[in-house]
Amino acid sequence: MHYTPAKIAKLLNGQLINDQAVVVTNTVFDGRKATPGSLFIPIIGANDGHDYVAGAIANGAVATLWQADHKNIPTDIAVIVVPNTQTAFQQLAAAYLNEIHPQVVAISGSNGKTTTKDFTAAIAAMKYKTVKTPANFNNEIGVPATILAMPEDTELLVVEFGMDRPGDLKSLSTLYKPDITVLTMIGEAHIEFFKTRERIADGKMEIISGMPASGTLVYNGDEQLLRERTAVIDGLNTKTFGLAPQNDLFATQIAMTPVQATFTTNQTDSQFTIPMTGRYNVSNSLAAIAVGQLLDISMADMIKALATAPVTENRTEWLAGNFGGKILSDVYNSNPTAAKEVLHFFSQTPTTGKRVVVLGDMLELGTAGPELHASLADSLDPAAIEQVYLVGPIMRELEKALQGKYPAGRVTRFEKEDKDALANVLKQNLQADDLVMLKGSHGIHLENVVEALL
Repeated sequence: MHYTPAKIAKLLNGQLINDQAVVVTNTVFDGRKATPGSLFIPIIGANDGHDYVAGAIANGAVATLWQADHKNIPTDIAVIVVPNTQTAFQQLAAAYLNEIHPQVVAISGSNGKTTTKDFTAAIAAMKYKTVKTPANFNNEIGVPATILAMPEDTELLVVEFGMDRPGDLKSLSTLYKPDITVLTMIGEAHIEFFKTRERIADGKMEIISGMPASGTLVYNGDEQLLRERTAVIDGLNTKTFGLAPQNDLFATQIAMTPVQATFTTNQTDSQFTIPMTGRYNVSNSLAAIAVGQLLDISMADMIKALATAPVTENRTEWLAGNFGGKILSDVYNSNPTAAKEVLHFFSQTPTTGKRVVVLGDMLELGTAGPELHASLADSLDPAAIEQVYLVGPIMRELEKALQGKYPAGRVTRFEKEDKDALANVLKQNLQADDLVMLKGSHGIHLENVVEALL
């Protein structure tokens, strides 16, 4: 990005004050991260970003947006006055995206979108100058931040779209007009706001709102809710992937070790290897392969890309424990569908020691939360998983559901604030060759327990 304050003002139809002979080369919404050439975006949230403009200027910011209803406009920096700074941030990203004009692949889903993003970007990079969403920058702030950080020679953008409420994906898709859209799965995440899986599916289908008629929706054909919704949309180009043979692209000959998965597909006898395990990650890689086919990337390049794909941390990764055994860490997010998938895999992972599970509360499930937590009892077998530790108040429902199924003393629940005590209990009881799995919503912060076991 190389924009003058005057150009930014014109793109945003804003009022330019204190114009200066400077060039904006990057944008920040955290004044502490401003550098020479930064445009500061004062977002109004729990704190008002306008209160931090002085710090941004001290760190090198050369211009700032300013919301029109705020007084005390700075006099020592170029200022672009706009009706709403967050809206202007999004509009500036859309303008920059239109100018650079890379192909855009947008990915969403109740689970697996970040892993799918990582796999897709690795494949795309075999042919195109590719940029992807960092970490989970997937909301109304993270997406424009990703776009405005793109180098000017970007040829393909792989962007993750998150969804909390109805209308979120429609807004993102309409602004950024993806050429290819991907839906990984429909789970129970955010059911607090959507009430039913059917409504979650409706919300996910909003991702095609801004997609051009020539675009393609790549979706998990194992999800009947998505099949039903795509079937009634005339003229929609689709490509399905999944584990069932009803899909355009499906996996065959799946084999897994604790650290990787291999498979072939119905379209080739060549073997794919991914540096993650679990059937759900095979499905995520199939989504990436389907996108790669649309991007005309060779099978050989896709095989190479998936085998070495860098993946975002805290997503189903095996780590070496300080107790001599292994840790299966999946502590970034959790919902019932994803938790059951990981439990199924973990229960079948070979070991000469014992298997231990730590499950944290699954958040944003609303009134359905207690019942959905209790439903995990069906995925916990005392013959396969010897010890169960639960963290959080909602996990009390699973604790009740496991009474009678597990002998006394083999299920223990901790409050969210007692993670240090949990870590100490694990350290005392885990031995060499044991396997411990940790999964919970990010708000429970089980990563602190993982850290104590490394």
